[in-house]
Amino acid sequence: MTPSDPAATSPAQPFVVRQYERARAEVAPFARGIAVAVVPAVAWAVWASGPGWLTPAYLVLGVVGAALGVIDARTHRLPNALVFPLTWATAALLAVAAAGTGAWGSLGRAVLGGLAFFALYQVLYLVAPRGGIGYGDVKLTMSLGAVLAWHSWTTLVVGVFAAHVLAGVVAVVLLLGRRAGWKTGIAFGPYMLIGTVVGLSWARLAGW
Repeated sequence: MTPSDPAATSPAQPFVVRQYERARAEVAPFARGIAVAVVPAVAWAVWASGPGWLTPAYLVLGVVGAALGVIDARTHRLPNALVFPLTWATAALLAVAAAGTGAWGSLGRAVLGGLAFFALYQVLYLVAPRGGIGYGDVKLTMSLGAVLAWHSWTTLVVGVFAAHVLAGVVAVVLLLGRRAGWKTGIAFGPYMLIGTVVGLSWARLAGW
């Protein structure tokens, strides 16, 4: 059964079950690579979050982000079956963190940050050459932008900037090594995720 198989889920099943089956179908072909990536992602999430009230949100980001990074690197796809649950879980867990810490201002900034990041990539998607940015990248911005902006606007800028710098460096290396051409598509999701790791790690080291 493949992720695109229409028989992968049944409309008669509860929504949560259908969502789980879709996510499992997306993950199954890459389970080994994802399992390897999840281990350092979880360790990073515990360290970067304190640990504390933000730890659940960071853990979800680490685990689902690892899966998305592996899948996108292999297929140039960021499946909705993983991106949407990540967005919902991030919103819920940041709200829980705000309730536990009283950091309602951080939650408000997180909402605005997710929307701002989404708006930026929506514009880039519309103006960039075809294949420059996929719409999966646009949808992923909501959760990444929210977690980054929770700490500060500077953290959001650092995360976004790091993603583009890393992608640019890799693209130049591939071009110089003749491993890619000017029109070769590059999966950008992994760089967005790594950029988020850079931004959140910077926030942790800065004590924000």
